[in-house]
Amino acid sequence: MKTKHLITGLAAAAMVLTMGVASADERYPSRNITDVVTWSAGGGTDVTNRVVTAAMSKFIGTNINVVNKTVGVSGSVGLLEGYNAKPDGYTLIGLSESNVTAAVMGGWDKRVDVFDFFIATSSPDVVSVGKNAPWNTMEELVTYIKDNPGKVRAGAGGAGSLHHINLLAFEKGIGGELNFIPYPGSSASQNAALSGEIDIVVTTVAEQNQLIQSGDFKPLGTLTDRPYYLGEMTIPSALELYPQLKKHLPIGQAIGFAVRKDVPVEVKKTIAKAFLSAMKSDEVQKFAAENHYEVIGEFGKVANERMDRLESLFSWTLWDLGAAKVNPETLGIPRPE
Repeated sequence: MKTKHLITGLAAAAMVLTMGVASADERYPSRNITDVVTWSAGGGTDVTNRVVTAAMSKFIGTNINVVNKTVGVSGSVGLLEGYNAKPDGYTLIGLSESNVTAAVMGGWDKRVDVFDFFIATSSPDVVSVGKNAPWNTMEELVTYIKDNPGKVRAGAGGAGSLHHINLLAFEKGIGGELNFIPYPGSSASQNAALSGEIDIVVTTVAEQNQLIQSGDFKPLGTLTDRPYYLGEMTIPSALELYPQLKKHLPIGQAIGFAVRKDVPVEVKKTIAKAFLSAMKSDEVQKFAAENHYEVIGEFGKVANERMDRLESLFSWTLWDLGAAKVNPETLGIPRPE
């Protein structure tokens, strides 16, 4: 398990949390907290938020109740509900890197800098097919896609999600044409692949792990620059097989939650202290190890800068791939360097 990000986060936290923790608002929390998760139940964002907030509850002194609000573009309904809630620390917004595209996909008109982020985990995306699919290698799949434009049905979570962006980059990089079918989240798109409703699915190794281990999914390639080792199985790197994919890939994941930036500082310190304690807990460390997540453990300036970079990268990648509805420039989103 890689913990360098967690160690960095802990070091930063030590400085922040020693600056006035004793004066933190003792009335917070005095009631239950709600975590509004912007993606569907059973997906990586949902499961990670449930595990992390359950651990946080032990340290923060109250229950954190998870609810799913999945309608909208790039999780925009959940984002709006979280943003419109009173900025008192009693509403968290469970999200992932995919939410940073909500503005350019027309879901809402705000940038990610209205939030402060707490990044928990990350896992790489993988292109998989069902066990009964006729393709057993990435090369076989790519050849079929190129020979049969628009015939292969592909799922990758919602429009504008990380998985959708990775799918678009994959499609453009191999010079093929896919029939993209959007779903409200990773779990729904994986279920569609299981039932044969779609032919291929792009979600994370963490989300597909059990389906791969059971033999229900055949992983053909990761959308990373290195192979991924899942037990005794080696999943090849699609970027090594098709170097042209490197024009837009790889693009990384960031799962966690956020609060409005105008939540009181002392309240955010209380949340941060519970978050970092949860990230070190046995249950979160075990969950990450067993489900192929990298522990990140970032918050504050470091986490916000990560999400700013992802907003820039994702928004302009979608625009350049012809998939965005709103020009990032009109939203003040800078091109990535």
